[in-house]
Amino acid sequence: MSDYQIFKNIQKHISLTELDKEHLLTLLKVKNVLKKEFVLKQGQTCKKIYFVEYGSLRAFNIDDEGKESTLMFAVKDWWITDMNCFVNKKPALLSIEALENSKIIELDFHLLEEVYQKLPKFERFFRILFQNAYIREQQRALYNISYKTEERYWQFVEKYPEISEKVTQKQIASYLGVTPEFLSALKNK
Repeated sequence: MSDYQIFKNIQKHISLTELDKEHLLTLLKVKNVLKKEFVLKQGQTCKKIYFVEYGSLRAFNIDDEGKESTLMFAVKDWWITDMNCFVNKKPALLSIEALENSKIIELDFHLLEEVYQKLPKFERFFRILFQNAYIREQQRALYNISYKTEERYWQFVEKYPEISEKVTQKQIASYLGVTPEFLSALKNK
């Protein structure tokens, strides 16, 4: 496992010794998930943060009327969880589903706390990770209020070409907050 993508991801921000990697190996769980398999369902308690070794996942919410809203996607080398649930131990507002056969690495919340204690540099790593996620979501919120749907769609395709090739038009529409029909008409202009 020492050649896994997760170590390359972590080393973008902090350096890891072989002992660090060995310790992490005792805490991480590798899991293969099949297309359409859920790693988290809305309403469950989320105790894990997930790293995508390969494949892709999406996090979405279904409201009381059955409307689906995609909040995020995760492809190879990305992290994903329901952060509010993960940190505050509340029922998940999101479901996380595999969009294709994927390999993920799980880290339990209580084990993350152990990592912080035994390897303090991981607090820096996760602070950077969470800062970057906050910035990305802030930019998304600004795009949603500042740009027309067509501009947001083309920005999405340009910024995330790997995702736009893997997901359905319906999933992109739910991410952009429009109907699939509206997106189809927009693309056919």
